Amino acid sequence: MEEVASKPAVPAWYWLVAVAALLFEGAGAFLFANSLALDPATLPLDQRAIYEATPQWMNFVWGIAIGAGLLGAIGLLMRRRFGEVGLLISLIAVAVQFSGLFFVRQLRELTPEDHLIVPVVILLFAYGFWQTSKLAHRRGWLS
Repeated sequence: MEEVASKPAVPAWYWLVAVAALLFEGAGAFLFANSLALDPATLPLDQRAIYEATPQWMNFVWGIAIGAGLLGAIGLLMRRRFGEVGLLISLIAVAVQFSGLFFVRQLRELTPEDHLIVPVVILLFAYGFWQTSKLAHRRGWLS
């Protein structure tokens, strides 16, 4: 008789992180969708200047980060290996996206210093979700 290989049980914290990843990526997707429908004329002048200084490639990479992150979070919930790959792609895309804050001179000059904490926090979350997926893979929780 064949034995069906089952995945080892995972601790409760894994499920908390997987749900947090899905909520985090879902919030990012909501913000991304809102940014696509945004009318820059409705923004205050300082925010409009930042919006107009943001190159399209940053928005494109943001879309990749969100799409890959959502797939990665779903992969964590399904306990599938593609979750790790998706979260790694998302992490790389987040790093590339926010590099624009340093490489695009006009954007760097317009962005207030206190707004730079948000990209750092997002990058830390993306890194944490990816590290969780790596740990889950190593421990055999993903297939």
